[in-house]
Amino acid sequence: MIDFHTHPDRYRHWNLSIDGAVATLTLAIDQDQPFAPGYELKLNSYDLSVDIELQDAIRRLRFEHPEVAVLTATSGIERIFSAGANIPMLASSTHPFKVNFCKFTNETRLQLEDAARTTGITTIAALNGLAAGGGYELAISCDEIYLVDDGNSAVSLPEVPLLGVLPGTGGLTRLVDKRKIRRDLADCFATRAEGVRGKKAKAWGLIDDYWPKSKFADNLSERTTAATIESPPRSDGPGIELGEVLARKTADGFEYDHVGVTIDERVATVTVQTPTQPEPKTPEDFLAAGDSCWAIRAFRELDDAICQLRFCHDEVGLLLLKTRGSIDSVLAVEETLATHKDHWLVREIVALIASVLRRWDLTGRSLFAVIDGGTAFGGLLFELALGCDRIYMLDDPDNPTEVAIGPLSAGSLPMSNGLSRLESRFLRDPDHAARLAAERPRADASEANDLGLVTVLADDLDWDDELRLAKEERASLSPDALTGMEASLRFGGPETCDSKIFGRLSAWQNWIFTRPNATGEQGALVCYGRPETASFDWRRT
Repeated sequence: MIDFHTHPDRYRHWNLSIDGAVATLTLAIDQDQPFAPGYELKLNSYDLSVDIELQDAIRRLRFEHPEVAVLTATSGIERIFSAGANIPMLASSTHPFKVNFCKFTNETRLQLEDAARTTGITTIAALNGLAAGGGYELAISCDEIYLVDDGNSAVSLPEVPLLGVLPGTGGLTRLVDKRKIRRDLADCFATRAEGVRGKKAKAWGLIDDYWPKSKFADNLSERTTAATIESPPRSDGPGIELGEVLARKTADGFEYDHVGVTIDERVATVTVQTPTQPEPKTPEDFLAAGDSCWAIRAFRELDDAICQLRFCHDEVGLLLLKTRGSIDSVLAVEETLATHKDHWLVREIVALIASVLRRWDLTGRSLFAVIDGGTAFGGLLFELALGCDRIYMLDDPDNPTEVAIGPLSAGSLPMSNGLSRLESRFLRDPDHAARLAAERPRADASEANDLGLVTVLADDLDWDDELRLAKEERASLSPDALTGMEASLRFGGPETCDSKIFGRLSAWQNWIFTRPNATGEQGALVCYGRPETASFDWRRT
């Protein structure tokens, strides 16, 4: 299993420092400490271990340091910010690992942007050297980008001309959607391996400004000071410390305190337990409880479980979602969060839950919710069900089931397309989605079916056969076709920068990674750094 949770004391590649309202993340990658043996992380190039630390740092800033108003990302290595994802690592990785690595990296960049959007933290990329590929994609995830003007430093996205693949972390989308760069200039930039330096980079909109090396530190200090005034801290503190989340292996899977995963060949069952102890009722209670409260702990555990399934169990094709416990207890937690949503810590808890729900939505597996006797699909946990491809519900008077919509389903937990899951489900009837969000019904099986909240309603006689046939059918279908089908169907409605990154980039990159032009014996990604040049099949498809 992979440890997706770390601590600043154990960082090998990042250094996190706090100076009043300003936090600085300094990238100084230890090239001899890669995620896996077989390559060196030269030129501040990164792999999964680097992004695990970055995700940890972003979350800690949000929960542990409410006094921070500005986050600066820079490099601790002279003349190089980051060369991007490590090419030997990509070339030697399995196809599933490459795809999931890119997805995790994308999600980490989105968490950085969500921190700025949700908390008001100003994020600044201080490029004190070359920023290439994923290094520039990290920069473009920040609110502002400043480049040192030393005659050598440039920004670039060299993946197309050098590697025969696409920038893997949303760079192309953010060029035109976020920074609104002209399409023709973006085209020139993305095919220019050497990149663009200061004056032209600013003129094209690739950076916000460039400063000579002699003034870089002073100008950056002035900008961060001004930003702390423009974006005051959320609170003087204190925050809450995030503890470790560790999975415990079991005979047929792994488990946590509130989440359990069992694996049976290509099917994994993910079970979430509702709160069993009294939960916080006020922001002060949340501060006192720290990360032990269910709303934080259960969703951090679920987040870890999703990542474990992606990276360590790539042959699992279907996830069955179940819940156990009291529907009232989870609804009570959600009511508390909704009541105090303006408090900085509660806002961060809701943002964490929303982030985990989006990671669930974006998982490249078939997702079926199973609502049988003893389940507790209410509020936050019914949001998980709404993120599934199908919802199966038992209709048995002797073993009654019910579902309930909570107050946060009205838009506080948006999908990557910017819509709530109710809005996405009922695109054809937005008024129905609005009524459900406003009225928040608590419905039994028959009522849930009538409201359109269920895919398959089965009585106790047909229940086992319905699930068995559904699993067998799914197992017989092409996993590649299912991945494409599910990604196409899950995000109806408007497109956003986020949905384009996953809907377009992930789909295209998934295909490109299997093509000989990129990963064949003479593919560009495989030949990079070797004496021989890539050999292409020139047919366009």
